Amino acid sequence: MMKFESDPDGFSISVDGRPAIVHSAKSPAFEIGTADLSVRQTKAGFRLKRRKYIPVKLRDYTLVESDALSAVVDFSGRFRVSASCAGGNLRLSFSRFTPEINVFRMRIPAHADEQLYGLGERCSRLDLKGSRVPLWVGERAAGRGSGPGAFVGNARDDTRLSLRATCFPMPCFVSSRGYFVDVDTAARSIFDFRKPGRTSIEVWGVPVSITLGFRRTAPETVAALGDNVGRQKAPPPWVFGGAWLGVQGGTDEILRKAQAALDSGARVSALWVQDWCGHRTTKSGRQPEWNWRYDEMAYPALQDTIADLAGAGIRFLGYVNPYLSTEGGLYREASRLGYCIQRPEGGDYLFNAAASPAAMVDLTDPDAFDWIKGVIRDNMIGIGMSGWMADSGECLPADAVLSSGKSGLAAHNSYPVLWARANAEAVGEAGKSGETVFFLRSGWSGSARHAAAFWTGDRFVDMKSDDGLPSVIQAAISLGISGGGIWHSDIGGNTSTAWRRRSPETFMRWAELAAFTPIMRTHEGQHPGVNHQFWTDDRTLRHFARCTEIFAALSPYHQAVMQEYAGTGVPPIRHCWLHYEDDAQTHRHGYQYLYGRDLLVAPVHAPGRELHELYLPDDAWVHLWSSRVFRGGTTTVEAPLGYPPVFYRESSNFASVFDSVRRNVRKI
Repeated sequence: MMKFESDPDGFSISVDGRPAIVHSAKSPAFEIGTADLSVRQTKAGFRLKRRKYIPVKLRDYTLVESDALSAVVDFSGRFRVSASCAGGNLRLSFSRFTPEINVFRMRIPAHADEQLYGLGERCSRLDLKGSRVPLWVGERAAGRGSGPGAFVGNARDDTRLSLRATCFPMPCFVSSRGYFVDVDTAARSIFDFRKPGRTSIEVWGVPVSITLGFRRTAPETVAALGDNVGRQKAPPPWVFGGAWLGVQGGTDEILRKAQAALDSGARVSALWVQDWCGHRTTKSGRQPEWNWRYDEMAYPALQDTIADLAGAGIRFLGYVNPYLSTEGGLYREASRLGYCIQRPEGGDYLFNAAASPAAMVDLTDPDAFDWIKGVIRDNMIGIGMSGWMADSGECLPADAVLSSGKSGLAAHNSYPVLWARANAEAVGEAGKSGETVFFLRSGWSGSARHAAAFWTGDRFVDMKSDDGLPSVIQAAISLGISGGGIWHSDIGGNTSTAWRRRSPETFMRWAELAAFTPIMRTHEGQHPGVNHQFWTDDRTLRHFARCTEIFAALSPYHQAVMQEYAGTGVPPIRHCWLHYEDDAQTHRHGYQYLYGRDLLVAPVHAPGRELHELYLPDDAWVHLWSSRVFRGGTTTVEAPLGYPPVFYRESSNFASVFDSVRRNVRKI
């Protein structure tokens, strides 16, 4: 139930006795204004600025109407807020403002002792309390060449605070005090959690709505946020049959590498072949050719190869993104039809993509949207693919001219949602829903409604905390809390430099992590020749085969966890706080997670460690590899390669499955 209370100085709105909005003339809850908003982009990234801001403090108000479920408040005829309450959610919508208003600010009550999680995929600290976080879809790491994927890196916001961009931000968060906030907007947003008793939200434009949800427990709160932003469907069972091998180099080469894995006893459910459409070598390394037809030289009669693999129980996965190389026939077709985004001065907006320029499909044009769906449906699903990496989507230029009439600035964050929907509709129109899995790296609120799976973009091929193996653990936890559930990462990472190269240990530790996630997929990396691969030596092959056996043996548990997520919205990869919210110690441990309710995974994420310290919440935990029972607290366990620190709850209904893993999976 909602309650509106007023006093001589202001008003408050509460939901079931919990404060949601507190307004006074001295500290107004809402503010609007006008400003010059700009985005300047270079190869280094986006630079976003707000200049000449003229604020309008909304102090004086009139209560237009109010009852137990709704209220309407008018601020001197300049702005109107409508509040409605249902099922513990308070939804705020806004009207009666002039078109030139392009900055919106809102302040909500906060708690000094709360922890705040979410805002999409974050590869840094998990608890956001005390931080100021700007949101803008973009590639996070810098220095990766001059193509579209390198546009964002060292971007800064209007107050000169460093913006560690992410491919998948979301304007929503969860509090340990049992509430969530979800801002329905596609605009640039800034969340300021630095004040102990107040959270401030700034949006470059008035949002469609803002929802504040209040629940009793942490799982209920996270699930309710997932309901609000949308959730994914459970993937098909074949996903859990084994690893997806990232291989490339032509038909003979991918079959040779696959055979090496099979001969070692590895469980393989799919080959992921990113160069099915051809490849080019750039400053950033080996890249797929952005022309979405199969390369008849490297992969002659690819549809026959795919059919032969299917006969052996192995699926074929490809690669696609919304860019078109100007050297390819698809670009010429799209350009002739007017399906590419345009420059302000006219003509196709071409990116300097190192080896050759490339254009970007205008997904706001219904005809262009249908055209790229047809390309995916005919050229990929049509030859038998069971899925693909749906890459990129985060680099729409702010000055792009779009068919919809929206500016590139206004459409930038929503473009990856359109990209997700295009892929989903292509699958549906081909009649392959429920069996085809495409996976995305970029997103915004709404992406989960369309996406089959996500992955954590391009990480460095090492174990450094800034952008290597440790960062993907935080990414998985934060994205899960924000509503993105079916997640994985490239085993071994992707990005390498002259001084950052994949070692055998990095590959093996990453494979151990992947065995306890929804999808297990390798990647050769952007410089395959300098990175350790699963086939590089016999030791790695044996270790990798063991990890794939673990992953496949957990199939009943994987499927149960996915069904739970699809049914309730509680993510597969969970912060330990979700189920042990009375244990304050759980907030201090960001490099371990619960996979489902019953598995606690603490990956070894630093080199040279065979002893690993972790924290067990208060419960009875069985060490997966020794069957020793632990009762909670900080503990140190042996963790040689092949035996990552993993525990299961003694009371789990899947205890026999976990014990079977210990007894039956090969030893190394």
